[in-house]
Amino acid sequence: MSTPVALVTGAAQRLGARIARQLHQRGWRVIVHYRSRTQLATDLVAELNAGRADSALALHADLADATQIQPLADAACAHWRRLDGLINNASVFHPTPVASASLNDWDAIMHTNVRAPLLLTQACLPALKRHRGAIVNLIDIYAERPLPEHPIYSASKAALASLTRSWAQDLAPEVRANGVSPGAILWPDDATATTPDYQQAILAKTPLGRTGVPDDIAGAVAFLLCDAPFITGQILAVDGGRSLYI
Repeated sequence: MSTPVALVTGAAQRLGARIARQLHQRGWRVIVHYRSRTQLATDLVAELNAGRADSALALHADLADATQIQPLADAACAHWRRLDGLINNASVFHPTPVASASLNDWDAIMHTNVRAPLLLTQACLPALKRHRGAIVNLIDIYAERPLPEHPIYSASKAALASLTRSWAQDLAPEVRANGVSPGAILWPDDATATTPDYQQAILAKTPLGRTGVPDDIAGAVAFLLCDAPFITGQILAVDGGRSLYI
């Protein structure tokens, strides 16, 4: 039986890189998509190929540019002549207060968080159907109850949640579609995006009383992709119970 192949978007760092590593540990070949983190993507692929030859590939695309999505899908599906998993992880996150949100804010967030997963799923669908593959979308607990000052981001994740459930209906039985909604796992890279007081407020409303770790998310993605052949249309909150209090 041929080795399964997964395309992980936004996989050069943070959660995407951990997802790629976890799937690789499970015996998958992984395609590491990246936009600007060339060195990180190159290093990750070199690390994975050093552990198992011909098991990882890096592909570049700007998902906000619709014209780059079909070439990404074509290259991903052609390299090992199959695609078994698509993980839509790449995401744009920044505040967009109602009074000051711009059209550029809308386009930047919606094009990457919603349009790109849709177009990439369409482009990868023939390969996914041939191998009875699966899609896992990285959503957010704020898809259900919006994060203050982030209406466009929250709306984008709500839209992606709705697409996930729609695809589960429309693509069955050949392709499954599920989602993972992280809670507090990694604070934003931008140190000004959160404060210690804000972080403590989040943890105070998290029943498990701590942030998660990237492997919590990667493990949930791997479970839905590898170990859940009778699960589709579900969105799994991996948040330490945080969604109980928002």
